[in-house]
Amino acid sequence: MNRKKIGFAVAAAVLAAGTAGGSIAFADPAGPPQYRPLAGVGSDTTQDVMNGLAAAITVNGQKVIGSYDATGSATITTKDPAVNANCTSPRPNGSGAGRSALLTSLQANNGCLDFARSSSLNLAAAAPGLTYVPFAVDGVSYAITPGSAIPRKLSLTDLKAIYHCDPNYVGAGPNYEMTVYLPQSGSGTRSFWQSQMGITDADVVAGVYPCIKDKKGSAPVQEHDGRVLDDKSIVPFSIAQYQSQSSQTIADLRGRAILGTVDGLAPTVLNSGFGVKRDVYNVIPTSKTATAPWSTVFVGATSEICKQTSVINTYGFATSPNCGDTTKQTP
Repeated sequence: MNRKKIGFAVAAAVLAAGTAGGSIAFADPAGPPQYRPLAGVGSDTTQDVMNGLAAAITVNGQKVIGSYDATGSATITTKDPAVNANCTSPRPNGSGAGRSALLTSLQANNGCLDFARSSSLNLAAAAPGLTYVPFAVDGVSYAITPGSAIPRKLSLTDLKAIYHCDPNYVGAGPNYEMTVYLPQSGSGTRSFWQSQMGITDADVVAGVYPCIKDKKGSAPVQEHDGRVLDDKSIVPFSIAQYQSQSSQTIADLRGRAILGTVDGLAPTVLNSGFGVKRDVYNVIPTSKTATAPWSTVFVGATSEICKQTSVINTYGFATSPNCGDTTKQTP
C-alpha cells in the first residue's frame, strides 16, 4: 500500500445517528391483510424503509403495500393461495433479482408481483416496459473496522485506485495486503459502487481486478452486513442502512464496521449533500403508471409514498426532490 498517497492519519468519521428511534421493522407482510394489492421484492438497501412505508400507508383504510425482504426464508408467497395458487417462488435477493422476478411475473401475466425495489438505475430494454420511480436519496461510503490499516479519510480517487487493484494501494498479488469486497451478485449497491469506481461487473466477474472478492469463504457477501469485515478489508455500505442500524430502527448487522469520509465529506444522516449519492427507486410496469393503486401509491409528488417524508427520514434517507417522477423508463 502506498502510505504516501493515502496516509495513515486516523480521524474519527462523523457518524451522526440522527434518525428517529423506533422498534425494529418486521420482515414480510404479516397482516392484516397478509396479502396486499402491491407485492414487491428486491433491494436490500430499501427493504426496511419500504416496510415502514407499507405500515404507514393505507388506501380506503387498508394497507396496500406488501414488501418482501431480500433475505429470510428460501421462498415467499405473495398472493393468497386461495385466489392464486402459483405465487410461491424463490426469494429474490437484490435489485437485479427483484427486477428479474418482476419481469418474469409480468411476462407470465400471473399477477404475483406488482413492483420491485431498486437501489440502482438500469434502463436496459425490458419487455414489458418498466418505470423507475424515485422516492429517496441515499449516500454510499466505504466501511472498515476501527483497527483497520485503511484510513478513515479517503478521496474518491483513492477508492478508485483500490477498486482497480492498484498495487500501490492493495499490495502485490496473490496475497494482497487488503481484501477488497463487493456485495453479492445482483446487488444494487454493487452495481452503483462499480459505476462510481469506473469498473464493470463483466470485468469483475472475468477476474480483471483480482483483488476484488464478493464471497468470504464460500458465502456471498451480503450488502450492508458489516460482520464480513476484518482489519484488512473494505466494503461499500449504504449510509442510510448504517444510520438506521445504528439507531436500532432496524436490525443491527454492522458488527465492528465504521464508515469512512470521502473527499472530506462525512457520512451523515439525510445524505443529500454527500458526494457519492444515488436516488433509490420503486420499479413499476410502465403500463400501470396511470392506474390505481400504482398511481396512487408511487406516482407524482403528491403520491402516498412522497407524502411520507418523516418515515423516509426515519430510515436514514433524504426525500428525493424528484419523488414520484416517471420519466425514467426502459425502452
